[in-house]
Amino acid sequence: MLNKNVGISAYNDLMNPGHLGCPGCGATIAMKLALQALGEKTMVVIPACCWGVIAGPYPQSALKVPILHTAFATAGAAASGLRAALDMRGDTETNILSWAGDGGTFDIGFQSLSGAVERNEDCIFVCYDNEAYMNTGVQRSSATPYGTRTTTTPADKWKKTGKKNIMEALAAHRIPYAATASIGYPDDLMRKFKKAGEMKGGSRFIHVLATCPTGWRIGSELSVKVARLAVQTNVFPLYEVKDGIHYTVNIKGDRKVDAYFMSQGRFKHLAEADIALIQQQVDAEWDLLTRKAKLSCQ
Repeated sequence: MLNKNVGISAYNDLMNPGHLGCPGCGATIAMKLALQALGEKTMVVIPACCWGVIAGPYPQSALKVPILHTAFATAGAAASGLRAALDMRGDTETNILSWAGDGGTFDIGFQSLSGAVERNEDCIFVCYDNEAYMNTGVQRSSATPYGTRTTTTPADKWKKTGKKNIMEALAAHRIPYAATASIGYPDDLMRKFKKAGEMKGGSRFIHVLATCPTGWRIGSELSVKVARLAVQTNVFPLYEVKDGIHYTVNIKGDRKVDAYFMSQGRFKHLAEADIALIQQQVDAEWDLLTRKAKLSCQ
């Protein structure tokens, strides 16, 4: 069985059954698809995050590829060292996949990530973004969007600031390739991972929206549907950036944001006026993104 769009065997599954992810875990779906696209010549660096648990305790592993578990703040440094070690052995074929959550990318791990991509390390850096510190109890991160209620922003103290634009931060480093992806669009996600895996000689960054049924307060069966809604409402646009300046928008959403926000318990406290403000924010960001894409074509 073959995925005609990306040329990937549907049976090239590098994840064992029996992982420790929650039902409907978007991060688990993302890893499964990413490894199908990259293949077995992959080594994964995992800092402290949900996937540090999902992979299972040593000597068991949910993955059929090597894993290096590392400290919360050090994924970029650890991936750089692993790449250097393989290069010294003459192995330039194996991909180094740094796999961090939003805490290990947006916040605690940002300094080592920025250092690695500034050096243009030959690695694939991934943020599977569930928009909070889910593994330790659903605390807000700088990836948490405006309007979200978490355990550290309860009741009327829901998050009043917007989500950090991590793509712009990484694009500002002028790396060869950066892209967003969603588990709601698996063909697009696998195409981008396959593209990143075939590129050599520089840093690649992929920002994956990975729903968390527990933290987002949705049914586990809705994990993929809600991730798709984020794209359809332009809350999480799918696009690519080459060399930090050339933008390509992959999908244009045509639905209002209430379809996405009202599908989740973490936003149930928002009033109509709040949703209207969020719609304005999303429209403004979408307009900015599309203008960048148009400039890239000139």
